[in-house]
Amino acid sequence: LIYNMEFDDYERLPVDRLGVVMCAGAVAGISEHIVMYPVDSVKTRMQSLAPSPEASYSGVRDGLSKMITREGLWRPIKGVNAVILGAGPAHALYFSAIEGIKKNIGSRKHINDHVVHAVAGCGATLLHDAVMVPADAIKQRLQMYNSPYSSCFSCANHLYRTEGLRVFYRSYTTQLVMNLPNHAILIVVYEKMQKLFNPSREYNAPVHCAAGAVAGAAGAAITTPLDVCKTLLNTQESSTLSKLHASRITGIRNALQSIFLMQGMRGFFKGLQARVLYQMPSTAISWTIYELFKHYL
Repeated sequence: LIYNMEFDDYERLPVDRLGVVMCAGAVAGISEHIVMYPVDSVKTRMQSLAPSPEASYSGVRDGLSKMITREGLWRPIKGVNAVILGAGPAHALYFSAIEGIKKNIGSRKHINDHVVHAVAGCGATLLHDAVMVPADAIKQRLQMYNSPYSSCFSCANHLYRTEGLRVFYRSYTTQLVMNLPNHAILIVVYEKMQKLFNPSREYNAPVHCAAGAVAGAAGAAITTPLDVCKTLLNTQESSTLSKLHASRITGIRNALQSIFLMQGMRGFFKGLQARVLYQMPSTAISWTIYELFKHYL
């Protein structure tokens, strides 16, 4: 469904109303994470460097089937509460930052559009990850096979008591190194596709959905090696630590070395299929819902 509306009128609707932008972003982010969370759970397990035979999967469908059969119907969504609590404020900040940066920097005629969009993606990521990294640390511990934690609260409480506050930001640097180029690519590709297939910048749900899917897939595929590092830093799997004869893995360099020692170059692309299959629909859902709320509110 396409609504005819002047581009300037459409773009002005939410930019001048911060509350609307943040509300639209929060709903978009929560929706994205809830819908795609089971796939994310499989991705986390597929990125394990030393998976248990019971948690070794050939693909997303195989992973979901085995998780449900062996661990129960609700196992694929264990830990979803953590991302719901984090995704709301994280995406509210993310989308409001994108709109604000595009509006302020984009008004300068001498700056290339691709540069503006890349800067918007990077700036938004800094705010988003500051909120989302602790939520990711908790949910990935809950997603792992044989996780000892019964709830998000028990996991967060145990991690804080045993490893301190820094455990929640152990993967922060790695996540920024991953997400800065990821979201720069995402915003550039999304805006480029809008320009190609929706040059009048009308509200067009199919185009927003397709642009989000392509942008999400491109960014996800390129940054998968760093996502494997993030998973390793967040989960600190005992089976992996035992094989590496290490008590803990800290920092992006240590993570890269550990992955290479355990799996070689192919280790950096563990879970690639699951990551792309997660990011394509999740980004499509997020941007389509965001543009919908942006139009109607």
